[in-house]
Amino acid sequence: MARHACISKTIGILALPGVQMLDVAGPLDVFAEANVQSGRQVYLSSVVATAEGPIVSSSGLRVLPDMIFDLGAPVAFDTLLIAGAPHLGDGPVDPALLDWLRQSAPRNRRFGSVCSGALVLAATGLLDGRRVTTHWAVAEQLARQFPEVRVEVDALHVRDGPLRTAAGVTAGLDLALALVEEDLGREIAKKVASQLVMFFKRPGGQLQFSRRGEANPVGRSTLQEIQRWVISNPAMDASLAALATRAGLSPRHFARLFRQEIGSTPSVWVETVRVAAARAMLEAGERPKQAAAACGFGDIDTFRRAFQRQVGITPAEYRRRYETVGAA
Repeated sequence: MARHACISKTIGILALPGVQMLDVAGPLDVFAEANVQSGRQVYLSSVVATAEGPIVSSSGLRVLPDMIFDLGAPVAFDTLLIAGAPHLGDGPVDPALLDWLRQSAPRNRRFGSVCSGALVLAATGLLDGRRVTTHWAVAEQLARQFPEVRVEVDALHVRDGPLRTAAGVTAGLDLALALVEEDLGREIAKKVASQLVMFFKRPGGQLQFSRRGEANPVGRSTLQEIQRWVISNPAMDASLAALATRAGLSPRHFARLFRQEIGSTPSVWVETVRVAAARAMLEAGERPKQAAAACGFGDIDTFRRAFQRQVGITPAEYRRRYETVGAA
């Protein structure tokens, strides 16, 4: 039997200037389809803005909000979500908006964020001590700026008490579908997923989509030369002793200098670069065994473990994500 099926649920999505359109439209479409599949208007959705007039999204598309936030009037939705925007973490957040969120969020049965919207929510202090996720590209920034927040980098979406957070963009659909499953049960949620041609439970985490290993060389010129060489020659000997010799330093001095300026041990950095190179080969259709050999991994098992550690899925699964009809 469907849970809470007789209760209309209000959904509020806060959209800030420059919002990522899919962070808003994706969840709204999931909730609208849930209404269709359940045969009644379970969800009543509203887009909330910070000022009068249309909201200009990052793609240039304009959205007319349903309501404007009012500091003197906290709002109690069933579920309040803060949508992300590409440059949301570049500057300070309006203190009045943070005050409104501090007052409004606890009044909701559930509250949370999609993508970089977690940066705004974290600034309120409401995420302290809680498990959250956000887009992989801003996960380190979120963890650095708000050390009390427990960031789960690989998760597509996370549930912690009344808090719900989604990784980024299309993960907002995954989060919305999970909310539908909470409210209306598994069968309705599966029908929604089928109608929207999306995974009911998407395999793997978000690290399979990240480009974290594609780093530019940093640090002093000697270290940059070493990094460029490894990136260009991932199959060559990149042991600590070999890299130290190439840099003209003792292994101990090289390791200390590398960690100090790059923020990682040489072995961890080399593994990250090799996995990034292997990903490019797998995306181009190469088989895992060939990618392992070409990227400096001693054997396929070592490659598989390193790949899963960094990407969250096996090389074979990753390759299948990029298969075309012709390649198949």
